[in-house]
Amino acid sequence: MREQDRRTRIADAAIEIVAEQGVRALTHLAVDGRLGLPRGSTSYYMRTRRALLEATVARLAVRARADFDAVAGPAFEGPPDVRAAADGIAAQLDRMLGPRRSDTIARYVLVAEVAAAAELHEPLARAAFSRPLAVELMVTLRAPDPESAGADLVSLCEGLVFDRVIGSRSLDATEPGSPASVEQLSRAIQAFLRGVLGP
Repeated sequence: MREQDRRTRIADAAIEIVAEQGVRALTHLAVDGRLGLPRGSTSYYMRTRRALLEATVARLAVRARADFDAVAGPAFEGPPDVRAAADGIAAQLDRMLGPRRSDTIARYVLVAEVAAAAELHEPLARAAFSRPLAVELMVTLRAPDPESAGADLVSLCEGLVFDRVIGSRSLDATEPGSPASVEQLSRAIQAFLRGVLGP
């Protein structure tokens, strides 16, 4: 196996460990065990726990972008359309609650661990949502202040996902992957977009 493939497998295993057991469970030996590698294999590639955390954070960002690129079509076609844009965003958020739930939980767990380390906090903060893409959408929708609206849209999306995973909506939320789940998310995004765009 190529070195880069081994590093990727290690980072993927680290994400799963953090999502399932918390950040304290993330050790070199735990990753070795998860992957069935000889003792010391993970530490050969990532000498310190900090290096293991850096690889985990970087891999979360790569996985998020790869998933977005694989499933995202144009948010809308033809004239700007708030409903189509909201539905497209909602479908992506729903994936973060369903197929990508482990990544979402791992990201939340890691936030507290790396909060004081700017070089880790910044890429982790940007790992799930793209402000430039949100601004681009706002330009397309002809928002009066696309920079501000794009930043606010990212904040809204962060809040919607957090609420469904950990907040009060997690107690009675609809099942991820269902039309009702996507619709619930879409309604909130539509309300935001209409408020930003005005009549």
